[in-house]
Amino acid sequence: MTPRSGDDRTGQDLSNRHQFPFGAVVGQDEAKLALLLAAAAPAIGGVLLRGQKGSAKTTLARGLARLLADAPFVELPIGSTEDRVVGSIDMAAALTGGEVRFSPGLLAAAHGGVLYVDEVNLLPDHLVDVLLDVAATGVNRVEREGISHVHPSRFVLVGSMNPEEGDLRPQLLDRFGLAADVTAPVDPAQRAEAVRRRMAFDADPAGFTAMWPDEPLPAHGPVALPDELVHTISALCASVGAEGLRADLVICRAASALAGMEGRAEATVDDVRRVAPLALAHRRRRHPFDDPGMEQQEIDDALDGAAGEEQEQDRVAQPDTAPDRVSRLEAPRTLATGAGRRSVVEGERGRQVGDRVPAGPLGSVAIGPTIRAAAARRAGDDAGPLVAPSDLREAVREERAGNLVILAVDASGSMGAETRMEAAKGAVMGLLLDAYQRRDRVALVTFRGDGAEVVLRPTGSVEVARARLAELPTGGRTPLAAGISTALGLAQHPADRPLLVLVSDGRATAGPDDRDPLVAAKEAAAEVRRRGVPAVVVDAEDGHTRLGLAAELAEAMGARYLTLSQLDAGAVRRLTDG
Repeated sequence: MTPRSGDDRTGQDLSNRHQFPFGAVVGQDEAKLALLLAAAAPAIGGVLLRGQKGSAKTTLARGLARLLADAPFVELPIGSTEDRVVGSIDMAAALTGGEVRFSPGLLAAAHGGVLYVDEVNLLPDHLVDVLLDVAATGVNRVEREGISHVHPSRFVLVGSMNPEEGDLRPQLLDRFGLAADVTAPVDPAQRAEAVRRRMAFDADPAGFTAMWPDEPLPAHGPVALPDELVHTISALCASVGAEGLRADLVICRAASALAGMEGRAEATVDDVRRVAPLALAHRRRRHPFDDPGMEQQEIDDALDGAAGEEQEQDRVAQPDTAPDRVSRLEAPRTLATGAGRRSVVEGERGRQVGDRVPAGPLGSVAIGPTIRAAAARRAGDDAGPLVAPSDLREAVREERAGNLVILAVDASGSMGAETRMEAAKGAVMGLLLDAYQRRDRVALVTFRGDGAEVVLRPTGSVEVARARLAELPTGGRTPLAAGISTALGLAQHPADRPLLVLVSDGRATAGPDDRDPLVAAKEAAAEVRRRGVPAVVVDAEDGHTRLGLAAELAEAMGARYLTLSQLDAGAVRRLTDG
């Protein structure tokens, strides 16, 4: 990952450098409150900051460390391995003295401070699991490669993400105690003030910091919660459809911490009103059709309704709903997996599950097995090097492989655009419903007029996908060959498990370089077969006169064929899971 200007992304403590003051950040009241609460009551769990690039997410996290009496600030690089995060065997000690001892990782360095993970949504799932487990318990337990070690690791976990780059799995999202959206100010006066403050800091960091002295967090701990307030909180969580009890616990702890920070002896329902959106907004979203966030009015209405038992009983959680047409399209599986799970494949960044003697160029080194092999060799009175090439062992890692589903949608005027677009949007929304759970990605290509356009590059981002699907222009000729070729161009890496889905009536009316449009389309389809890319052709032809061109394309493409009326979840799963 390329370092940003002025940043050090090696994971080391940056607390001795001047940091932009926490209080000098313009706006961002919800994000500031979430960070302060997590620092005051670590049992709340981590804080997730969602926002576009350049919206002060990193600045807020670093400023928090300064508030904590200049506590350590450790940034976890996106390419970190599990060894670097949790710690591993001290290789130097093992090789020079034969001693097996623990070498601390980033979790030890962050003890007592802030551990910041930028782009946490791009971090491998197993590392996010580790971070959340340690953040919740305050203890890091390492049992690996002949090491058994336990050390305290209490820190404020702050993760940030740009929603345009994809979402966290719901299971991981739920484990962040609080979440807040961080957006750049819209008001020109606020934007100008933010720019002025940043320029003043850059010109004179010490002088600017002296103008914005950050007061340490209040020493008051969490305070008492009245029994009836706990009941109100649980009624609130039930009324908005929060699953499990984590939301209830987080709101209780956050309301108690807020009252303590403000010097009050007991938490009240007003504290709940302030912290509930931070605890509930990211937990109620179960599929891509839910809008992120939660309005304060909804919280207020739910709390008002929870005031009486009779009103509370009348309130029921809203059921999950999905569009009438939900099509889950999946590439053929390499391993048998259950619904909602991705195939397990060998990868470079996954969890280490074993080791082996390398058969070619060495990938990542399995440190423990390598040292053991070297020690065994030297125990036989071998006076050779500390580590010989024959001692090297390669780490075997597993990671989850998702699908890349590429939809090529005919947006020309050769058939009923309304029906076709309804089907295409329903298919994409069904894919996103699955992708939200499985980290699959989806891409969208449309073709009309004289060419094809990639309107949605491969992504798992719900927000971006819905925005691209909102309006798809239609009309004009049908450049079918261009549509197929453009979609095929997105299927570059077989490791992505691509699946090309063509939605068209097959009536090509525009070809490249004045060639016969239908011949060019069949040649493009044959290239899909030659490249070995799995494909599905959805025939959108309707009316009394049917030419059967889509079926011919499917045959040339080596694709599975179905009609638009067959585009439902059950039929597509049967056709693409085999």
